[in-house]
Amino acid sequence: MSLLLAVAPALPLHEAGKYVAGAFVAFVGVIVIYVAIMGVRLQRMSRELTELNRALQAREQAETARAEAAGSAQR
Repeated sequence: MSLLLAVAPALPLHEAGKYVAGAFVAFVGVIVIYVAIMGVRLQRMSRELTELNRALQAREQAETARAEAAGSAQR
């Protein structure tokens, strides 16, 4: 009896194909959603990094200008 259960599929093959296709579609859908979410997060991080770099450059330029102004005022 156990040998018969091990050899026989749970569903006949002509019915199981629908479930395999459905599982594959669901799996691919989850992967597509995951990649889309990661793409959105990457864009947001890239935009924030660009803003931080601009703020850092502006701060460095302001400090340089302040140091030059202080240096010329001492002379």
